[in-house]
Amino acid sequence: MLVADRYRLHVCIGRGGMGEVWQATDEVLGRSVAVKLMLAQATDPSAGDRFRLEAQTAARLSHPHVVGVFDFGTWDGKLFLVMELVEGDSLQGSPTDPLIMPAERVAVVAAHAAAGLAAAHRQGVVHRDIKPGNLLVDAEGTVKLADFGIARFVDDPSAALTTTGQIVGTGLYLAPERALGQPASPASDVYSLGCVLYQLLTGRPPFRADTATALLYQHIDTAPVPPSRLGAGLPPAFETYLLSLLAKQPEQRPSAQAIADWFSSGAWRSYPGAVIPGPAQAPHQPPHTPGRAAAAPRSGGPAPLPMPAPAHTPAPTPPPVNRPPVTRSASAARRRPGPASSGGLAELSRRRPRKTAAVAGAIAFVVFLIIGMAWLS
Repeated sequence: MLVADRYRLHVCIGRGGMGEVWQATDEVLGRSVAVKLMLAQATDPSAGDRFRLEAQTAARLSHPHVVGVFDFGTWDGKLFLVMELVEGDSLQGSPTDPLIMPAERVAVVAAHAAAGLAAAHRQGVVHRDIKPGNLLVDAEGTVKLADFGIARFVDDPSAALTTTGQIVGTGLYLAPERALGQPASPASDVYSLGCVLYQLLTGRPPFRADTATALLYQHIDTAPVPPSRLGAGLPPAFETYLLSLLAKQPEQRPSAQAIADWFSSGAWRSYPGAVIPGPAQAPHQPPHTPGRAAAAPRSGGPAPLPMPAPAHTPAPTPPPVNRPPVTRSASAARRRPGPASSGGLAELSRRRPRKTAAVAGAIAFVVFLIIGMAWLS
């Protein structure tokens, strides 16, 4: 079958509620492509607009970790979208044989997928449907994001509850704020990516329930079980960072770019004592030093900065205190050389008046003697 006199369809490689995806050949350029045919526009008037939005959104993105869009148009009353053909498979797995990867491989998936999301977020695009089936892996192991702009059950989560089967796939990775009816944001994509990484490590998503409503409540209120408790072998730094992606509050999750940088740097290999970045990280506290009181952090604000220890200044000299003669004379002898006892000072003061009187008497005698001799002569 030839679409638009250019794209020859070979094998159907995917089918969903909105259309089919075919492996095809672009006979004009001689390259393999993927052609997505829109099938639901006759029964859903808004499907055509959403399909066109997907094409326009994906065409704005040019990134190694995003599936590229080449063409868009109408053929035989159907909309079609021509995309890059990824020679590989998705991370979907199956219910009976879930896909489980080692930490090293999941770190690569995290770095690639987050880099693709960061590129979209910089363009103001929110994917809104991150799940294993939308993460494609090519023959070289590169992960690419697919299906941008699909608006299935993203703007109104309550409407999705009426469709059994489809909410299960989407609801397993739905951010808490979206379960509460709030619009999707870049942080919502981060939460969904965290759910996917959790599933790749443990073989199951972080939350499961028998009903869609119970599942949404778990996203809102229930803390995920740490993957290590489910048998996942991964460094503590990896687990701590992964759980930060699943924070209930959007502002407590790291950005997609921060996730890509962190996993690309190899920081996930760190063990206890490593610094884990991210908005949810508590401020670093200096270790407690014995002898110094630790100030309690103030609630509702940042912890006070540790104050530097004051420079040592000598204590003021206390006023002299009368002490027993033995103690005082011993300490005084160590501090000042020479005669310093009170007895020596008193003896010196008694000798000085006697010498002065003797000198004065001698002078007076000489004076009287001279006057007497002068009078006699």
